[in-house]
Amino acid sequence: MRRGGIRPLVVRLHFYAGILVGPFLLLTALTGFLYALAPQIENALYRDTMFVESSGTTLPISQQVSAARESQPEGTLVAVRPAVGPGDTTRVLFDVPGLGESERLAVFVNPGNAAVTGELAAYGSSGALPFRTWLSHLHRSLHLGEPGRIYSELAASWLWLVALAGLVLWWTGRRTGSRWRVERSGSARRRTLSWHGVLGTWVILGMLFLSATGLTWSRFAGENVSELRASLNWKTPTVSTALTDADHAGHEGHTFPGGDVDPAVEEWDQTLQSARSAQLDGPVEIAAPKKAGTSFVVQEIGKAWPTQADAVAVDPMSGKVVDVLRFADYPIAAKLSRWGIDAHMGMLFGLVNQLLLLIVAGTIVAMVIWGYRMWWLRRPTRGHVRFGRPARRGAWREIPVLGVVVLLALAVGVGLFLPLFGISLAAFIVIDLVLGLYRWRTTAPAEQPESEELLV
Repeated sequence: MRRGGIRPLVVRLHFYAGILVGPFLLLTALTGFLYALAPQIENALYRDTMFVESSGTTLPISQQVSAARESQPEGTLVAVRPAVGPGDTTRVLFDVPGLGESERLAVFVNPGNAAVTGELAAYGSSGALPFRTWLSHLHRSLHLGEPGRIYSELAASWLWLVALAGLVLWWTGRRTGSRWRVERSGSARRRTLSWHGVLGTWVILGMLFLSATGLTWSRFAGENVSELRASLNWKTPTVSTALTDADHAGHEGHTFPGGDVDPAVEEWDQTLQSARSAQLDGPVEIAAPKKAGTSFVVQEIGKAWPTQADAVAVDPMSGKVVDVLRFADYPIAAKLSRWGIDAHMGMLFGLVNQLLLLIVAGTIVAMVIWGYRMWWLRRPTRGHVRFGRPARRGAWREIPVLGVVVLLALAVGVGLFLPLFGISLAAFIVIDLVLGLYRWRTTAPAEQPESEELLV
């Protein structure tokens, strides 16, 4: 890439994004780093509730459900997650007043003797317990609710562009040493720049991945992603829970006056057996019928690779499997979404996945700090701390007209799809124009930088 034209603009964009969006990136990376460690911390904190000494025998699910119901007689039973293996407890999930959005009360039951070992709030499809839920909300919104989600969406919206712009600048700039190895000689700023550029090169794919998957959960961009998936028929499919008149004949004895279904305890045993017969061999959640005339839904919930996400609908009365959905039949976009979410949360490849997240998140933290350090090292020896210099006047005029049109079209298109990115980009441009105009009017020509190295 030639030294003029678009490069000064990329320099300026990378600089402003790094300076102004850096705090958001730092917070997101720090909280993501902690979240990657959450499963091990959670297991240690709630060990006495989650794990028991294996007795070698497992009572029927119906007995475990009965024990949980005695512990929570006022709660509405909504689902059961049978113990995954020896030493694990069964989770019986209830809707109870006072819980947060997407939270259910989990009653933990020893599968060997049906003793209740504890009760904890469980969040979302991952079943996160209070500590991991607290970290999740910290990472997502800083515990500020919906307004707090702006911070994480800004970080995800800019991370990909900051990373790509930095990569372009690092690999197209004038360098004497290797771009793959850190320089250990030279000025403090040059060494810092080397660390910043080299490690950014090594983790660029991880940064792009976290940015893309993070946007799927965001407030505004996430809605656009959902609408795009719906328009292209890329939504995650679900099993049909509706039963025919013949299927649900005789269910009247299992309904409350309000119409909600209260399955008999033996129906949980029958449903689990039917699901196992349908080759749902991994960890599962059995969801109770939501209303009269609907079925149980048994969904595999294993997050590790290879993905187990098959689901079946089971008639409560007969135990017949009335619908089957295999993960192998998901649209490719739905599969990619599932894999992306699980990998973002550190679950897809187990410990390896967690270690990779720790490395990428830790590197992002270091790169933000190094970026601010370079900014500090460029300060004047006297006077106030200044921003970096704006791109020199006339840089736009060196770009072909077609190039300008393409850049503007891309900026508008991406800004519409990622609204917070578009708004903040417009703000950066206004700030840059104001500062540039001010400095060009107040700085003598002899003092204006000729070397772009000063702009990095």
